[in-house]
Amino acid sequence: MEFFEQLQHQTRNEREYLLGAPIFAAAFDGSATLEQYIAFLTQAYHHVKHTVPLLMACGARLPERLEWLREAIAEYIEEELGHQEWILNDIRACGGDPDRVRNSQPALPTELMVAYVYDRIARHNPVSFFGMVNVLEGTSIALASQAAGVLQDRLQLPAQAFSYLTSHGSLDLEHMELFKKLMNRLDNEDDQTAVLHTAAVVYRLYGDIFRSLTGTGHDHATQ
Repeated sequence: MEFFEQLQHQTRNEREYLLGAPIFAAAFDGSATLEQYIAFLTQAYHHVKHTVPLLMACGARLPERLEWLREAIAEYIEEELGHQEWILNDIRACGGDPDRVRNSQPALPTELMVAYVYDRIARHNPVSFFGMVNVLEGTSIALASQAAGVLQDRLQLPAQAFSYLTSHGSLDLEHMELFKKLMNRLDNEDDQTAVLHTAAVVYRLYGDIFRSLTGTGHDHATQ
């Protein structure tokens, strides 16, 4: 079994924890609210704005033996630049206040997820970052485009309110093919273990972000 398949197999339980968050059922059956959608976009902003800094941190710490992976990171950076601004534009199209979101604090699970991956890169193994990639891009492929269609119909919002979700459904499909090739080239056991462990933890933390969306007290920044 190649490493990419091992990664999917060995994190199955953690992935099911993420997908078991109640907000997913609400998104697909049309019961999700505008407040919850803006709350989702708000937390997405607070972790997506770290994608490029995390990529840079990872690339800077990779050893010379992984120069081929550093080259791939350079391509990722170019494609990920500015995506947090797409999210703010979506929030504006929903009637929300993007400036308030920009200046707000992330929910605790979001803050912990981002801090955890920075720590894994700095203190353990920079390749750990790709555990987060597996979670975020895999989840987007499975859910983003379909959820966007249901939410747009249910909430009667313009297409401009879904640029982040609709673009990432197809964009991350391309990314996942590249990611699969990169992971199958990763032949060092310590690197593989770092990716597996990080993916398992990020599935839990990302799942907690989604679970927070069906709680109370969202700072959804509506006008």
